[in-house]
Amino acid sequence: MSQAELERGVAEVLIDEESLRGRITELGDEISTDYADRDVLLIGVLKGAVFFMADLMRELRVPCEIDFMAISSYGAATDSSGVVRILKDLDINIEGRHVLVVEDIIDSGLTLSYLVRNLEARGPASLEICALLTKPDRREIQVPVRYVGFEIPNRFVVGYGLDFAERYRNLPYVGVLSEEVIQAGE
Repeated sequence: MSQAELERGVAEVLIDEESLRGRITELGDEISTDYADRDVLLIGVLKGAVFFMADLMRELRVPCEIDFMAISSYGAATDSSGVVRILKDLDINIEGRHVLVVEDIIDSGLTLSYLVRNLEARGPASLEICALLTKPDRREIQVPVRYVGFEIPNRFVVGYGLDFAERYRNLPYVGVLSEEVIQAGE
């Protein structure tokens, strides 16, 4: 699929590149202030958070380390299945560490709620969440999110790490996926 074909699958740009960069700079400032006297371990939730986490890290002015987890509750569907499984666990022991989970999007809250319970059981000194996007209208379980990039409406979005059937991640903006693409399952 060419870049032009990818872009034709996007019905509208919801958050452009400039807005993403500006908000990520602001989040970096907030996090750097809040963690000024602490080392922070960023845990990226694969695969969607990779772009966001890389850009966010470049904005931090505090010592930080990174690790990744891969969890699944979607498959190729557009709605959460409610069943969560860990596909890749952490390599670093988080006991006594200041942990910041970096997530691309919070939808129902089911996946993140599971992840938070799992990580809290490992005894971190602190555990906070930073999400690029959140859909409050879709929330089934409330999860305390300390840092939010953007609240968005209940629409299926792609780009900047977010995918549909593993495609569209490389778009430099967040866009709304067209209904035709969703229905065709492309």
